[in-house]
Amino acid sequence: MYEFIGEIVSLILIISFLLALIALAVSRLSLNRHVWLSGFFAGVLDFFYMPLKYFFFKFSDPRILDKWMVSLKNIASRNAFRKTSNRMIIAPHCMRSMECPASSTRTGIQCVSCGKCIFTRLKEDASKYGYDLYIVTGSSFVKHAIQEKYYDAALLIACDYELNKVMMGLKGKSIVAYGIPMLNDGCFNTEVDYGLVLETLEMLSD
Repeated sequence: MYEFIGEIVSLILIISFLLALIALAVSRLSLNRHVWLSGFFAGVLDFFYMPLKYFFFKFSDPRILDKWMVSLKNIASRNAFRKTSNRMIIAPHCMRSMECPASSTRTGIQCVSCGKCIFTRLKEDASKYGYDLYIVTGSSFVKHAIQEKYYDAALLIACDYELNKVMMGLKGKSIVAYGIPMLNDGCFNTEVDYGLVLETLEMLSD
């Protein structure tokens, strides 16, 4: 009996290992092409995220894993995002000017369109495409933002780690998430490819 249970457990471990490897391979391919069953494999990577993160930390760069996962999740959510109607943009405060005069509230930085940084333009384009803009200083502000009113979609701008983290957090809240990675990490003077932002806004408006 115990031998049979041991064989079953071993089989489950082997299948899990192979499934995780296949999901990793698919996520890597997603950087350059459309892949099938992206939602399923994204779920597999979410389930095995912690052991995979440890593996990448020991033998590679954990940011690579987040980058692959975000790419895979974007493919999985693209069509569903296009069907949504109550949308928000969540962007990090580290992209704002060091001389930003805006104040902070429980839902983030309130842009006053001073023209000193990218948020003046992003605020205008968010309104043009039907999004509410939230400039947040941490993941706790995201919780306040989604409680403020009903949203069914969130366009995220952040580093790959934060994108993946917030995508996981929104997964159980019936909010479709799509991520745009920044050009650099850090706590200040971060940047995003604004051309990519505009392309994404246009693509998701179809």
